[in-house]
Amino acid sequence: MENETLLKEVRAKAQLWLDGNYDEATKADVSRMLAAGDSTELIESFYRDLEFGTGGLRGIMGAGTNRMNIYTVGAATQGLSNYLKASFPDLPQISVVIGHDCRNNSRKFAEISAAIFSANGIKVYLFEDLRPTPEISFAIRHFGCQSGIILTASHNPKEYNGYKAYWNDGAQLVAPHDVNVITEVTNITDVNQIRFEGNPDLIEIIGEEVDKIYIDAVKTISLSPEAIERHKDMKIVYTPIHGTGVMMVPRALKAYGFTNIIDVPEQYVVSGEFPTVYSPNPEEPAALDMAIQRAKATDAELVMATDPDSDRMGIAVKNDKGEWILVNGNQTALLFVYYLIRRWKETGKITGNEYVVKTIVTTEIIKELAEKNGVECFDCFTGFKWIASVMRENEGIKTYIGGGEESYGFLPETFVRDKDGVSSCTLMAEIAAWAKDNGMSVYQLLQQIYLEYGYGKEKGISVVRKGKSGAEEIAQIMTDFRTNPPKELAGSAIRIIKDYKTLKMTNVVTGEVSELDMPATSNVLQYFTEDGTKISVRPSGTEPKIKFYIEVRGEMKTRADFDAAEAAADTKIEAARASLKV
Repeated sequence: MENETLLKEVRAKAQLWLDGNYDEATKADVSRMLAAGDSTELIESFYRDLEFGTGGLRGIMGAGTNRMNIYTVGAATQGLSNYLKASFPDLPQISVVIGHDCRNNSRKFAEISAAIFSANGIKVYLFEDLRPTPEISFAIRHFGCQSGIILTASHNPKEYNGYKAYWNDGAQLVAPHDVNVITEVTNITDVNQIRFEGNPDLIEIIGEEVDKIYIDAVKTISLSPEAIERHKDMKIVYTPIHGTGVMMVPRALKAYGFTNIIDVPEQYVVSGEFPTVYSPNPEEPAALDMAIQRAKATDAELVMATDPDSDRMGIAVKNDKGEWILVNGNQTALLFVYYLIRRWKETGKITGNEYVVKTIVTTEIIKELAEKNGVECFDCFTGFKWIASVMRENEGIKTYIGGGEESYGFLPETFVRDKDGVSSCTLMAEIAAWAKDNGMSVYQLLQQIYLEYGYGKEKGISVVRKGKSGAEEIAQIMTDFRTNPPKELAGSAIRIIKDYKTLKMTNVVTGEVSELDMPATSNVLQYFTEDGTKISVRPSGTEPKIKFYIEVRGEMKTRADFDAAEAAADTKIEAARASLKV
């Protein structure tokens, strides 16, 4: 009976699209779904409205209320336009920046958004071609705009596209603007409310002039130019995985002084089909396979990859046996923070008023490293908008050194307010040159950090559950963990439980319950055990999956202990995984 009711509802919603002011191609697609014997596609396309969440839109492309198309993008842009006009009523000219990545329909969605903004009297700076997400954030600040958007689904599979919205500081929306924009978007209930007829006089095409200023800004974060000069011919393999990084990363590396950048020709081809990879995500080992093969063939020293919108960066390095290994997001963030703090100290920039930021699911070693060096470490929710929020709150009060998250995102500067794969690539190349200047490889530098600040290992596990039934299953998993929390993990008793949905921290040993000081609630659970293991559980905000983050600690007294520490950590991680039944 429930399925019959749902099917009746989605058929009624689909009929509104057939009867409404929609283009003929869209209507033909809806008609096809209505006529199909299998109603699965129809239900998935219309069972809900694609939610404009706090990070914007993200979904599979196609016709329907639950799909990325010109109408869902149009409603988002009209709603954002309405909110901007209400927020800046006395401003003579409201302005926005629009960028897009390499995905199918991204340029189309960007141009339609430009038309809608301009139809609402808003000045648009539209990039001439694909550009990295961090450059859009930079351009918002550069032009003094009130907002900006980029059409991207980040590292999602090719079927997806997305729409990320930014405020006037170049950061993604947080309270109160996130909720207020969502309200305005929700108020767009009729396609006729969307003003599609643009005003070309309010649309300015931008490109090289912004590229140059952005690259010049990226160059200012360099801390070891002498090391780069001595090792400028170091062989570096870089792949944009078909995405926007191809526009800026090789150029930025050359601006830094690196002269031996080796491409992966097949992956320098810009394509929303991502023809050489199953998933264009540097977190996925397979995404770096071609780059590693290129590195082996050229005897390179470092492999770097960025995702399609070039905000995330992943790396591979050689171990002491000459084998190529992948460095995970926690380790990458650890390398960045260690290098930045050390070089800031060595150059006399540490005054005691500096800070770094990490997300709650990122390795605790970063906090220990920072605090031992007199640098404050802020914890925030997952998502770079929260790191940017900490930066906003501390602007003019404390000095930002860097911030990052385990999902391969880092920001080593302040002129961008989102994770920046371009500046991260240049800084990682500099770290490799500096390590070489100090007689170490990047692999050995990572071991040195563990010797100084303690060993740890992390593993992320994603359980994918697609569609309506999947969303319900994920919700039930979180309910079950709250109702029946584990007593132990990998044989170690749970000591602390943090529930960020209720903002309560429970000491399991004493029974004491205290408040968590966070700016909002979030559907995240964390468990801390007696032996230092940390487990975090959260549904993804952008993908149909629930994520488990496992961090275990171990002992390492010399570099020779590294392999044994790794093996022991792997055993403990698998035991924790068994405890969680994932």
